[in-house]
Amino acid sequence: MTDVKPAAASGNDDAKRDRARSKELREWAFETGDKESSLRVYRTLRRAIRRTLFPFFKMRSEGADTLDLPGATILAPVHRSHLDSVLLACLCERRIRALGKESLFTVPVLKYFCAALGAIPVRRGQADREALTAAKTLLDRGESMIVFPEGGRQAGHDVGELFDGAAWLAARTNANVVPVGIVGTGEALGEGSKMMKRANVAIVVGDPIPPPTGPDGKRASREQLREFTADLRVEIQRCQDRAAELAAG
Repeated sequence: MTDVKPAAASGNDDAKRDRARSKELREWAFETGDKESSLRVYRTLRRAIRRTLFPFFKMRSEGADTLDLPGATILAPVHRSHLDSVLLACLCERRIRALGKESLFTVPVLKYFCAALGAIPVRRGQADREALTAAKTLLDRGESMIVFPEGGRQAGHDVGELFDGAAWLAARTNANVVPVGIVGTGEALGEGSKMMKRANVAIVVGDPIPPPTGPDGKRASREQLREFTADLRVEIQRCQDRAAELAAG
């Protein structure tokens, strides 16, 4: 029994150090991403993607002006490919933020570029609370960020079951939620693919949805969050259907 307590204490110390390092890395990413030099990197890469990938995929879009609305905004797109966030962010002038795997921040050069492009690191597997905290911090700063309500990448045209994370964040930050349909990225760079393929890509941005609120301005209940999420799924599917029409046309 005498060996158990030191081992447990050591494990707790390691966990505390990991959390402290993660917090320090997130603070560095916020600070680095706010620098003017980082914004110049972001704009340069955005121009390059618009000139190369947009023509390559014969990109079509509707409602992109909505992406530039000011204030805290949650972009809620379908998730079919790693291309989704890249192409969506490059549609607008406003910088779009997102959460990224902490492992992407282990290589110095990649670490800088991830932060410059607006990513905030979170630990996968232990990240639920960290992710919500980091996302809330971004939205409390009045920023716009991508939240994939389906969670990980999905397959097929139909919108899958949604998590309540977007609704929860909207309720606590008073952020509008913008539904987004994206078609063609799964064919262009699907899960497991290492090379991009030509595909017709279309993105349709829906109207902003006000955050859920309870009666008399009180915090929304769990049931109201579920209802909001159900309504959001309907709106995302509507955008998805329209995107399919654009891609086919």
